[in-house]
Amino acid sequence: MAFWIAGAVGLVIAYLLGSIPSGYLAGKLLRGIDIREHGSRSTGATNVLRTLGKWPALAVLIADVLKGVGAILVARWFCPWLTNELSPTPPPTSDLQTWVAWVVCLAGIAALLGHGRSIWLNFTGGKSAATGLGVLLAMSWPVGLGAAAVFGAVLGLVRIVSLSSMLAALTAIVLVCGFAHPLPYRLLVIAGGLYVIIRHRANIQRLLAGTEPRLGHGSADVKAEAQV
Repeated sequence: MAFWIAGAVGLVIAYLLGSIPSGYLAGKLLRGIDIREHGSRSTGATNVLRTLGKWPALAVLIADVLKGVGAILVARWFCPWLTNELSPTPPPTSDLQTWVAWVVCLAGIAALLGHGRSIWLNFTGGKSAATGLGVLLAMSWPVGLGAAAVFGAVLGLVRIVSLSSMLAALTAIVLVCGFAHPLPYRLLVIAGGLYVIIRHRANIQRLLAGTEPRLGHGSADVKAEAQV
């Protein structure tokens, strides 16, 4: 019973961490605006960059990454501690390790859903790429750094955030399957990567049409969601 209670608490915390609307708060605090009514009409760091500038965007990006990191830390450390506190007899170490791996998987997904479907913003939000990077870095830093490197390289070459995010997500899937990781971790990265790509479906259509804006260039025709 302690397993289930601790796991449920951990998932709720992970979702709530992911749902913190960093971009929305930046708009309200810095300019008193609802960022969802400006630029690409979403709360991601890219729209913050276009609407508020580079330093607010950097702050939002870091905050979104930390949300993902926090969700994994809750699953990896807080949930086992709570289990031990609630259980009259500590569970076997092997059982706890297996259980924690699955909680990490679900907590990562909860954080991604929280960012993309924030309870504080009527279940709207960003594309979850930055929060996903935080999840990756906390879960497996080699996979996270590999995905971040691909994102940075592609962004430097083509200046398109959406394409960079999707290729980074695909890179994470390849890396997590190539390295030795528990099955729950692989399922998390595969599910999370596909979720990020699906959230970019409007961007994919614009990429195919050749109308996707590059970083630093606006587009009056783009009324899409944020890139990250």
